[in-house]
Formats: sequence, structure tokens, C-alpha cells
Amino acid sequence: MPAPLLDELAAAGLDPRATYDAVCAALHEDVPTEDVTSVATISPDARGTADFGAREPGVVAGLGLAELAFRAVLGDDVEVTGRLADGTRVAVGDAVMSVTGPTRGLLTAERVALNYACHLSGVATATSAWVDALAGTRAKVLDTRKTLPGMRALQKYAVRCGGGVNHRFSLSDVAMVKDNHVVAAGGVVPAYEAVRAAYPDLHVVVEVTTLDELRLLLDAGCGWVLLDNMSAATMTEAVAITAGRATLEASGGLTIGRAREVAETGVDYISVGALTHSVTVFDLGLDLRDLP
Repeated sequence: MPAPLLDELAAAGLDPRATYDAVCAALHEDVPTEDVTSVATISPDARGTADFGAREPGVVAGLGLAELAFRAVLGDDVEVTGRLADGTRVAVGDAVMSVTGPTRGLLTAERVALNYACHLSGVATATSAWVDALAGTRAKVLDTRKTLPGMRALQKYAVRCGGGVNHRFSLSDVAMVKDNHVVAAGGVVPAYEAVRAAYPDLHVVVEVTTLDELRLLLDAGCGWVLLDNMSAATMTEAVAITAGRATLEASGGLTIGRAREVAETGVDYISVGALTHSVTVFDLGLDLRDLP
């Protein structure tokens, strides 16, 4: 494993070993034996340079994983130059990274490198659009657990690159009482109190659908309330009722077209599953320079 790059991943809040293993698994899926097309068409002695370029405006993320894919294939026999920092805003035509090495290996790693970079840049770009829409308000955009299986850490990393905030990573690090928990426990307050009794040191978020439920939770001392599928007018009233006694999070079918309206109600956070569960990939291309 390339130590400097893995140190960089660790500094970004990613598990270096898990990330490296994921990249290697992706490469094995793509190349179980050998890249037959590259072997057939490219001399084993050929060397080349390939450039990554942005084909649309946005925010890049996952370029370190793209580099990791090339290094997993080529080891030290690859030179990476001009790699932009994840979180950088780019315009159409901007160069984001160049790689030089054995041409066969460059093309063997190309798709895996692009899959990571395009997807994570898509998450970062979508997040940045929400951040821009909320600018000037107190609200921040949160991600959710609606992530692709096995991709949660990477997708949440990309959300951070886009300027968003991570919500809970799992069912273990934060207790979130939702509608089914409320039904099972017999109400929002019994559900909240049951969690507090079982896990007194754990952060608790409770979902409500009415202002009456909000009032009950505030009286019970709940510090974070999720306002589910409420109108802007109702959320504005919820903010007034809360009067700073709890953090308020808006959730439920929110679109970027409503982002400003919701933020101006005064809520603290807006959680958006679409940042990760239905994001459009960012259009990055890799072009091999003409061989000498």
C-alpha cells in the first residue's frame, strides 16, 4: 500500500485499509485475470500520459481514490501530477489530475478510477448546490443513512467535500426515534425516555409530525427534534415554540427548489437523502495523450 496516500486518506477521516481493500476489490471485479483489450492493442513497453478533465462545473471528490486505483495496478511505476484537492470547485475543461506510466496499466485502472471519482464528485457537487442555496441562513445540509451498501464512509466523505454535514453513521452512534419506534413505544415521550434510560450518554433525535408532539418532547428535555414532512408555515411555528431549547432538523421529501423556503423558517438543519441515494455522477473524462 502506498503509505503517503494512505496517510492522506486517514487524515480525511477514511479507514485506509478498508479503502485500499475496496479499491482492490473493485479492480478485481473489473479485471479478474487481465485487461484483454489493452494486452491485445498496446505494446508492453509503451508508456503514456492520461489527463482527467472536468466536462461540467462542480466540486471534485475521490481523486485520491482514483490515484489509489492507479497505484494498486502499477505500484511505484506511475507518476501523478496536478491532482486537485478534493472539495475544489472546477469549471468545464479544468484539468483535475494527470497520470503517467505504462499505458496498459493506465487503461486497466481507468474505469475503476473514474467510477470512484465521478460518483463521489457527483455527491460533492449535489451537496455544494444545497450549501449554496442555504447561504446566508443558519441552516446546514445533513446527509442520511440512505447510502449505497458498502459506500457509506466514502459517500459521507464526499458530502463533507461539498460543504455538508454528516448525520449519524450507523444505528449505534446516534439514537433516532422514528415513527415506527413511537408506535412500538406508545408515544414520542415514552420512546424518548426509553432511549435515555437504556443509553444515558447517547445523543438522541426524535421525529415528530405535529406541534403537539414537539411541545411534549420539549417539556421532556429532548435536545434534538426532527420535523417530518411539515409545511414551511408549521416549521416556522415550530421554531417559535422551541425558542432555542432544542436543535431542529427538517426532513421528508425536500427538494432543492424548496431549500431556501425551508431554511428561512429558522431550522438548524435540513436532512437530504438525495445527496447519496439518487445522485447523478459528475462528468469527468480521462483522455490518453497521443503516443510518441
